[in-house]
Amino acid sequence: MVAVDTNIVVRLLTQDDKLQYQKSLEIFQNQNVFIPDTVILEIEWVLRFAYKFKPVEICTALRKLFGLPNVHLSNSGLVFQALQWHELGLDFADAFHLAHSQNHAEFYTFDDKFVKRAKGLTTCEVKQP
Repeated sequence: MVAVDTNIVVRLLTQDDKLQYQKSLEIFQNQNVFIPDTVILEIEWVLRFAYKFKPVEICTALRKLFGLPNVHLSNSGLVFQALQWHELGLDFADAFHLAHSQNHAEFYTFDDKFVKRAKGLTTCEVKQP
């Protein structure tokens, strides 16, 4: 199994550089691929800021990619939960943090929007200190 960096995945999804896209495609066609959580967070950020992808476009692209039989994640259940919450209005990073924290009673933040949007999504209460 090989691990990939953000730029490999972004080239695959955007196809904005033909040579790099082909190399990325070869990796995903011929290898078992591990995508670290940190890379997932960065992929979303790059697609949103640099490529102006909308949340639904990001979630659709990532679901397709992460659904490939040769793509492996640390915890796919948490990643897919974060994608669902992102589509419901949570910031992706916040959704990812919350998905990783849902086995805890409380998640503290100073972010008012996060507190409001996370209400009722999980048993982990998101609140301000």
